[in-house]
Order: sequence, then C-alpha cells, then structure tokens
Amino acid sequence: MRDTELYWHLLGLVAPWTVGDVTLSIEKQRVDVWVRHDAGLSWSCPQCAHTGALHDHSDERTWRHLDSCMFLTYLHARIPRVRCPEHGVLQVRVPWAEPHSRFTLLFERLAVEVLRQCSVNGAAEILRLTWDEVMLLMEHAVTRGQKRQHPKELPTQLGIDEKYTSCGILTLVNDIACGCVTKVLPGKKKEPLKEYLASFPLEQRAQVCAVALDMCDTFYSAVAETIPEATDKIVYDRFHVMQHVSKAVNQVRRQESAQLARRGDERLKGSRFVWLYSSENVPVEQLEWLEQLKADKLQTGRAWALKELLRTLWQCTDRAQAKAVFYKWYGWAIRSRLEPMKDVAQRLRGRISNILTYLEHRITNACSEGLNGAISTLIRRAYGYRNLRNLTTVIYFYLGGLAMDPVLPTHANP
Repeated sequence: MRDTELYWHLLGLVAPWTVGDVTLSIEKQRVDVWVRHDAGLSWSCPQCAHTGALHDHSDERTWRHLDSCMFLTYLHARIPRVRCPEHGVLQVRVPWAEPHSRFTLLFERLAVEVLRQCSVNGAAEILRLTWDEVMLLMEHAVTRGQKRQHPKELPTQLGIDEKYTSCGILTLVNDIACGCVTKVLPGKKKEPLKEYLASFPLEQRAQVCAVALDMCDTFYSAVAETIPEATDKIVYDRFHVMQHVSKAVNQVRRQESAQLARRGDERLKGSRFVWLYSSENVPVEQLEWLEQLKADKLQTGRAWALKELLRTLWQCTDRAQAKAVFYKWYGWAIRSRLEPMKDVAQRLRGRISNILTYLEHRITNACSEGLNGAISTLIRRAYGYRNLRNLTTVIYFYLGGLAMDPVLPTHANP
C-alpha cells in the first residue's frame, strides 16, 4: 500500500478527497499530508441545498492530526469555494474538520477524551500543544455540546446558588435531577438570572416543579417574576436555614464566653465546634464534655437545644405537623432572651412558607453545594484562572453534562 493510500484511510477521507502528497521530516519529527480533489466537480453551499461549480479556492490551510508513530502530523489543503445566489461566496465543508477549526475531527475527539481524564496543563503536555491551544479545543467542545442541546429545555428541578471565585462572583443554575450546571451567569444580580429564565417559553417555565434556593432575596425575586406559581415551588434549602441558626448559636456562645471570661470562668473556651454538631454526631471523646456543659444550664446550651429542636422540622410528614413544630420552636426562641436566637427566629418566620415547601418537594441545594465544591477542585487543580471566560468554559466542560465528542466521517468511526 502506498503512503498516500495509507493516509487516505488514516485521515478518514471520503470522495472526492484524495491524498496528493506525503512528506516526512526526521529532523522535525513531522509528517505533512497534502489533500486535493479532482477537477470539474460541483460543490454544495454549506448553508443551503444549492449546488454549483467551483468558484475558486481559499488560501492553503493547515490542521493538526493524530500523531503518526509519535511524529507530529499535519494536514494541508486549499478549500474550494462556491458561489451561492442567496449566501454569496462561501467555503464548502470538509469531512475531516469542523468550520474554523485548526484540528481534525479525530484529533479533537482524542483531545476531549484526554481532557476528561486530566487537567488542561496535563492535556497540553500529552497532546504537545500550548495551554491556549488546549483551551481553544475545550471551547470548541463546549460550543459543540451546547449546540446539541436543542430544543433548549429548562430542567424541571432547579438549584440556584452563588460561587465566589478569584474571577468574581458567579450565579450557577443547576439541574438537580442530573447533577450538572446548566448556566453560569457573572455576578449575583437579579436581572441576568431573570433574563435567562425568561428566555424559555412560558410552557417550559410552567413545567418547573421546584426550585431550591438559599435565603437570598435576589434569587427569590428573579424566580418569582419568571416561574408561574413560583411561591409554591421555591424551597429554601434546609442546610442554609440551619446554617443561619448555627451562626446564631455561635453568637450566643461568643457573648457568653466573653462574660464568663471576665469573671475568670473559662468553661466555654475552645468549645466553638462542639456546639455545631447535631446530637447524634457528637464525637465520643467530646460527648462527656458537651453533656457537662449542657448540665451547667448555660445560655449556649439553651441555644444549642433550640437548634436541635428546629432540626426535627424536616422529619415531619406533612405541612400541618411541620408548621406546629416551627411555631413551638418560634415561641421558645422569642421567649429565650437570647437576642441572636430571637433575630434568626424573626427572619425564619418571615420565610416560613418557603421553608415548609420542602414537605411537598423534598429537594435541597445539596447538588449545588456539591457542584460548588467540584468547581473549587477544578480551580485548585489549575492553580487558578485569570479570566472568567476560561473558568466558565472549564465549568461547562467538566460539569455541564454536555455531549461534546465530534461526529466522525462514517468510515472513520472506530
């Protein structure tokens, strides 16, 4: 088999394309392949069904291909152009690469697989590319995957959360069912989120059955103004609710610890974290200490007991039972004479309707928190990103749940 015929198969070419020449440079560790076509052919407009004669050729272009026996391999061709009555003079599509790409489809497929297994820096070293070239391949893959998400659909269970990064604050819209990021918005503002949700047809927005949020008024307003019957679908995340209560417990501890210290009493010294545990999760080595502190009838002990009572809210089986538990807790908190607990009780009372929606929908923002953690890992692995565009691309690539593999020519599929 001649080398031109061999590379015709290796490149996955289809008629009317053939390999005209192959050169090998041992010094440069490089193979160059020139592709040509027969004369007198008709070509199709890349945007419509019009077929016409060859108008001219573009300047020679070069694409990186899969290595040949560890030799860098490049494909060269002058792409035909056709004149279309509707779209003007355009380059025809070639079977080995996507429009405007500097890499063949086979190489892009390899790059996507490598990137799935390692960092951008690792992929650059394996593929013998620069960091910028790998990011370009990643952008192409993300764009390809997003184009395949057609028709565009809004998930029926949404989680919305913010992520603080060195590139700024991001608003993440997540699909709770599949555990992936569907949209990354810069900043933590109402209008971009509202605009994104409003971009979907009303029928799709009406099909959203539940939205998990932290207790952020910005997100609440955007969802309430775009999702039909949103007040019955928004669920304030139980973990964020308990986070606010735990902060109040810690405030009580700090205030009381300062009061005791002034009298030379250091019982609460070093106890910050023990009060954050739920009753069933207290470490064995700290259990006796906690029981002693509770027996001392400290203010912090009462605040901790309030926290534990509120946790039973999410064990209720229906809204009526949960409402009774909450107002029992609320009454105790208001009468506790503990200002931080009274403040958080007032705040939760104003949002109780969307706390109790958990009983109907049973969703939390745990998926969003997990994705936030995964984003932090991606950032650490890359030692940070310098701009928002690259960070957004990485988030979509690894956490977007996109189908990003290029479609290969029929006989090039393995």
